[in-house]
Amino acid sequence: MVERDRWPLWFPVLLGLGIGLYFSLPFEPPLWFGWLFGGILGFWALRLHNRPIVAAGVLALALVLLGLGVAGLRTWWVAAPVINAESGALSLSAQVERIEVLDHGQRVSLIHLHSARLSPDATPKSVRIKLMGEQPPFLPGDWIELRANLMPPPAPAMPGAFDFQRQSYFRGLGGVGFAFGKIKVIGAAPNAGLDSLSFGFQRLRTAITQRVRDGFGVAQSGDRGAIAMALMTGERSEISEPVLNDMRASGLAHLLAISGLHVGLIAGIVFFALRAGLALIPWLALRYPIKKWAAALAILAAFAYALLAGATVPTQRAFLMVAIVLLAVVFDRRAVSMRLVAWAAMAILVLSPESLLGASFQMSFSAVVALVGVYEVLSRRGVLQHSAETKWGQVGRYMMGVALTTAVAGAATGFFAAYHFNRVADFGLAANLIAVPVTALWIMPWAVVAYALMPLGLESLALTPMGWGIDVLMRTAHTVAGWPGAVSDVAAFPTWGLVLIALGGLWLALWQGRWRLGGIPVFAIGLLSLFAESMPDVIIHADAKLAAVRTPQGHYAFSSLKTAKFERDVWLRRAGLAGDMGRWTEFAKESENEQGPSGGVPKAAALRCDALGCLYQAKGQRIAFTRVPEALQEDCWAADVVVVNMPEATCPAVNLLITSTDLKRLGTHAVWLSTGSRDPTGAKGIRVKTVNGERGDRPWVLKPKR
Repeated sequence: MVERDRWPLWFPVLLGLGIGLYFSLPFEPPLWFGWLFGGILGFWALRLHNRPIVAAGVLALALVLLGLGVAGLRTWWVAAPVINAESGALSLSAQVERIEVLDHGQRVSLIHLHSARLSPDATPKSVRIKLMGEQPPFLPGDWIELRANLMPPPAPAMPGAFDFQRQSYFRGLGGVGFAFGKIKVIGAAPNAGLDSLSFGFQRLRTAITQRVRDGFGVAQSGDRGAIAMALMTGERSEISEPVLNDMRASGLAHLLAISGLHVGLIAGIVFFALRAGLALIPWLALRYPIKKWAAALAILAAFAYALLAGATVPTQRAFLMVAIVLLAVVFDRRAVSMRLVAWAAMAILVLSPESLLGASFQMSFSAVVALVGVYEVLSRRGVLQHSAETKWGQVGRYMMGVALTTAVAGAATGFFAAYHFNRVADFGLAANLIAVPVTALWIMPWAVVAYALMPLGLESLALTPMGWGIDVLMRTAHTVAGWPGAVSDVAAFPTWGLVLIALGGLWLALWQGRWRLGGIPVFAIGLLSLFAESMPDVIIHADAKLAAVRTPQGHYAFSSLKTAKFERDVWLRRAGLAGDMGRWTEFAKESENEQGPSGGVPKAAALRCDALGCLYQAKGQRIAFTRVPEALQEDCWAADVVVVNMPEATCPAVNLLITSTDLKRLGTHAVWLSTGSRDPTGAKGIRVKTVNGERGDRPWVLKPKR
């Protein structure tokens, strides 16, 4: 059979297709469906061992159905109460799970909530609260009392945008909000049991963060110490916005988020240091498997680092991958292979199927699969074999390896970055050629030394040289970010395009025969999706206080530049227009000047406003934004679409009526206009998408109270 040994590599892909199918459905499928039919088909596939091709097809379908079942089981397992409406001032007591330092205050994650106004069935598993001003000292594990205003996790900013509600659902986050005044510490963390161990690591993380802050003197050193904290404990909140922008624009932002690179570097540094140290003791080196000892201790070091970094979902995923690689060393298996990558992906998808939707999972695995695939090809062709070289030859080979690795990883992750973040760092290769070696060979080794010296109070001896490397990192980011054309904004493209790009790339990477080239046309069709979706002509925010219309130049003009800043930024970013915005008033003046005082039908998009409302005209359609009830009747007859900030309205002559009730129930609306003639219902030429309409009736989709 053709490449039968490679068939298992497709198991996580098929499982992922089932998980993706689950999350794409507009309804919640029965929990038993995927497990029952997937199990039946899996059992049938085992009975077809004498017909391998048929068995492979049946098993593939079984894995897809089991993916559907795994995702459904996970959804059922993590279900927890969620705040469904703003609570107002609420007195509550809770235990501190995590503390984050912000520019103006702190943000705390709270668990074990108690409030007289919340019944046990309506009390969230955890909430995230922002504390303002000076607060009494407290640590993770302490019990506090406070008065806070709780709100539901926010819905997506527009149809197709990032779904924070879904992420919060799977993380057990049932509400967000802010506190009034000072908190009151009413109890200390437990000193016995598993909880004490968990909070002990959180306290240790907080203490190390403070030691790094003190060692650098963050107030004086600024971002140097803040980046050191990000690399050593995952605390990124103190990095200034200009430096973050430079890191993003230069393609180096991945170095600030604890990921497989960082966990792998820590494990690798510990592994090679321990192995080298043990090799210096001949009596041990000649009698015992010091390589396996070093690998086992490196796993423990990676585990400790993951905990110190906050044990976030991406960090857990990174640790799992590194642990599997090191376990392969312990059991005398090939350390890095496509099969190990497949089993790591399989384990993660089974334990945390929602990870499939995240940028971290997609970018990390796309990079690893691409790198292993490329190096497999180079190895088969003998490119990686080399004879004895001079030191400069070894340096040159290392730099070529870094360049190739960066280019392959950048190409593999670029489409996922464009899909999730709507931007691409065009000179990321150049920046990473400097930053990655500096991070791997200088910054992170000194971070390990700093960990080791902390019990002696001598960490500053390692933090100082670590800071020199961070300076190089920041200068590189700032220089590359300043180059003309450093960042390309990319408009949102449909999910099916990303799926085809991923499947085409996997077909190229997982197979080894010539038929793997069949992935190229699939990949190419996926690329066409970059041009398949236009941006909405009109967007109306869920609270009816903000709207945007498209100008003839393809930009957006906003009804207000003082409200909903986050949503405005998301709308612009998904349109590929980051930072490019205008006011309605300016657009209205331009439209009036073009039409003249007598009005008339505009040749391009135009906006006219008066005290009663605004009328937007584009592509032969008219949308009225009615401000007062007295103008409703006239707008109903004059416009094709009427948007009115009233809970109820009657407008029989209009093709589409959007009220504040509709916006509250369905979320932000996006409207596309076209010049086509209308069908008998009068609906042709107008296409509408809503946040909740696109998400469907799912457990994480909050339904507002009537």
